[in-house]
Amino acid sequence: MSVWTIVVAAGRGERFGGDKQAADLGGRPVVARSVATAAEASDGVVLVAAPERLSAAEALVAGVRGVDGVTVVSGGATRSASVRAGLAAVPDDAEVVLVHDGARPLATGALFARVVAAVRAGADAVVPGVPVADSLRAVDGGPLDRDGVLAVQTPQGFPAHRLRAAHAGGADASDDATLVEAAGGTVVVVDGEPTNLKITRPVDLALAAASLATAGDPSRRS
Repeated sequence: MSVWTIVVAAGRGERFGGDKQAADLGGRPVVARSVATAAEASDGVVLVAAPERLSAAEALVAGVRGVDGVTVVSGGATRSASVRAGLAAVPDDAEVVLVHDGARPLATGALFARVVAAVRAGADAVVPGVPVADSLRAVDGGPLDRDGVLAVQTPQGFPAHRLRAAHAGGADASDDATLVEAAGGTVVVVDGEPTNLKITRPVDLALAAASLATAGDPSRRS
């Protein structure tokens, strides 16, 4: 099955205070790490960037090791609109489409492989999930059972026709699995990775750098 990955990196980075995709993480831009891992797991990669940062995004991923070429397209006003922009650049004959946040640079090839395998096994939508360690309360103050919830990550994976159909109506959601589920699909959860953090604020970048230093940076291995 042909596998393509859409890497979404079109956010404004307001909570980070700048272009987090260009931030240095162990000597490489954040988004370059995300694209490189996606490329190893895919037949092709589409990077979705903010319109005003299109040229900068192209420069950030130019020459990424192991990447022959990345299609870079402009994103939309919402995350879902950005995914649709990326999906329009995915070839019609792609059979599996993954959607990954550019701000999750530490997702491993093994995680991508688990997601792809679950799609190939017949799932309509696949999401990685990790247990929640913190105690939880609802906004009204009531306690929530953390054993009944998971923190959802990316990459998320889908049969291409399922994802295209879910986006056909132009709806918005916080993630693509939610759209597929709303269109009648079922969601399968695979094991996520505690280190697959999303860089939202500067402290997240520091945590990611510490994780690389502790585990060893695979991008530097021969």
